[in-house]
Amino acid sequence: MFLGIDIGTGSSKAVLVDSEGTVLDQATIAHEMSMPHPGWAEFDAESVWWEETCRLSRRLLDGRDASALQGVCVSGMGPSLVVTDADFRPLRPAILYGIDTRAHREITELNAEFGSGELYQLGGKMLSSQSVGPKLRWLARNEPEVFSSATHWFGLNSFIVARLTGEYIQDHHSASQSDPLYDLQANAWSRDHYAAVAGHLEVPRLAWPLDVVGQVHRRAAELTGIPAGTPVCAGTIDAWAEAFSAGARRPGDTMLMYGSTFFFVQNLHDYRSHELLWTTTGVEKDSLCIAGGMSTSGSLTTWMKRLFGDPSFEDLVAEASAAAPGANGLIVLPYFAGERTPIFDPDARGTITGLTLSHSRGDLFRATYEGVAYGVRQILSFMGEAAEETSRLVAVGGGTQARLWLQIVSDVTGREQSLPAQAIGASFGDAHMAAIGTGAVPPETDWAVIGETIEPDPRTAEVYGELFEVYDGLYPATRAAMHSLAAVQRRS
Repeated sequence: MFLGIDIGTGSSKAVLVDSEGTVLDQATIAHEMSMPHPGWAEFDAESVWWEETCRLSRRLLDGRDASALQGVCVSGMGPSLVVTDADFRPLRPAILYGIDTRAHREITELNAEFGSGELYQLGGKMLSSQSVGPKLRWLARNEPEVFSSATHWFGLNSFIVARLTGEYIQDHHSASQSDPLYDLQANAWSRDHYAAVAGHLEVPRLAWPLDVVGQVHRRAAELTGIPAGTPVCAGTIDAWAEAFSAGARRPGDTMLMYGSTFFFVQNLHDYRSHELLWTTTGVEKDSLCIAGGMSTSGSLTTWMKRLFGDPSFEDLVAEASAAAPGANGLIVLPYFAGERTPIFDPDARGTITGLTLSHSRGDLFRATYEGVAYGVRQILSFMGEAAEETSRLVAVGGGTQARLWLQIVSDVTGREQSLPAQAIGASFGDAHMAAIGTGAVPPETDWAVIGETIEPDPRTAEVYGELFEVYDGLYPATRAAMHSLAAVQRRS
């Protein structure tokens, strides 16, 4: 058996899989992130991430022959930042990935200090709220006692690896999103930038996500039920584990992840970059990807649902399905938590444009799906500029259960999407990585099976083409007003 655990924004999930890719059991624990201030997004790494890892492991292994477990791998939302003492105890709540936009001043400062062009060449991307380096600089400036007391820093998966094995590692992919600490073309830490930003913090050992980096030690075995000595792979950020789970491993394969946020990962033949996207390492050794991420998608539909008084999603989707494509001339700009790619603007704000007294709840909910779809079209066009044209789109994530949303994305982009039959996601990819990393199955083993294909409806092409042009111009037209309102919100 192989145990995969993924800790996401809305829940932690675990799965037990055999060497044929058959799911033996799975479990989920729901949780909520903390947003203590505007622009902040945090989690308690101890009471949520570690405790849920222990609970899920015990739940799946209880009553089974745990000696059959041959490997463990963990992924999680990221890049996140956890700082700890020498015993790997967190000193403050973990700071999340690009949806946490607190370090906007530090982004500007680091660009001025090193030069934005130099940093782009170093890391294959512009500094943004997604980058770990500015968050470290923010911590040093705003919580100096915490920063000076810290000895180690982690991403989510590497924190769990440390608690399981006692090993202090960072996987190459997560490191490649820790700008400006990592030299992407050398696949190594950039010592000068590391010293300037991470300061006294010990330098983690680098490993590829599939590498076995240690074994479960006795204390962790007692807490998790995982037998002591079980091999643990490095793991990585959830979107890349999810892409792996769906078999998106060949150059040109592009994963669309429908989650609380929307994420894109395209595998590359060779090094490519685009200033509006992120170039990173991939899951497999020496691989490269180009990626993008929107700050809201599923979280926006959940917000909309609450705004409407918490009707069922089934009712809202039925009403949205009854609305005409284009939502009767309504456009949602989905920047409700700022935006990552393609505008890298933490002060961007959501807009609902075109409202009239005749619009219905169904129009508004449909326009929310369509607004995210317009963002998908935008980012795919930039990927096409930066790299080879995508050979196929593979759709994954909890949002794929909303079939209307899948259809709208295909209609807006004009692209078909392949939908894997196995919809568990990143935790399934983790188990797959554990099986390959421990040598139990050959590296070329692919557990992904495509269940169906979503085809675009050509009858919608004209209306979506017209409204996409409006969407594309909305941000430039409203940017100044957004920034003024963001400044007001920070004072409130």
